[in-house]
Amino acid sequence: MTYFRWTIRILFFGMIALLLHYNLPDRDIVRIVNTEVRRVDFGTNGLFWQNSGVGDAVNAENRDVLFIETIRPNGKPRVYRNEDTGWGWPPFFKFDTADLQAQAKNLESTEANPQWVALRHYGWRNNFFSIFPNALSLKPVAGPEVTLIPWFTIVFCTLLALLLITIWRLIRNFRRRRIQPVFNEIDEGAEAARGRFWRLFGRR
Repeated sequence: MTYFRWTIRILFFGMIALLLHYNLPDRDIVRIVNTEVRRVDFGTNGLFWQNSGVGDAVNAENRDVLFIETIRPNGKPRVYRNEDTGWGWPPFFKFDTADLQAQAKNLESTEANPQWVALRHYGWRNNFFSIFPNALSLKPVAGPEVTLIPWFTIVFCTLLALLLITIWRLIRNFRRRRIQPVFNEIDEGAEAARGRFWRLFGRR
């Protein structure tokens, strides 16, 4: 029973960690090399594409998607999609896809004369499943060595942890004050019933 409880707890907190890792914003230092529009067919990876209904047919099998192609400081490529989140999930309320694409086009640079930018995004990149992180905003920076502190993520995770601790303490206190006494009474009643049974059995 103990192993079962720990398995449930690990799965529960693992799911929370995955949801937070995917949905919370992060920033990459990159150099933009190209922007383009691609016709994308949605298959088994449709869950990882935006379905906000902003300017697109909801549940469409394919549509045009904007992409931002970049190079990281280590020379490896990194491709981002550029889609509105609208009023959907995650709640970034992004409606400026076209403006962001124009900004990205303006910030394109070459290896000889690089312009580094901090690209804010959420999501994962997976080559096998063709999953791309969604770009949220761009900000020019002095160079690839700049240090960026994710204040939003730090504050959000701190508040979430405080909320979870508060809920856990409320449940624990409720269990101690309301539920545990009931189980104690049941145990005492069962013990008394067993005592009466054995006394009756002993008399016979």
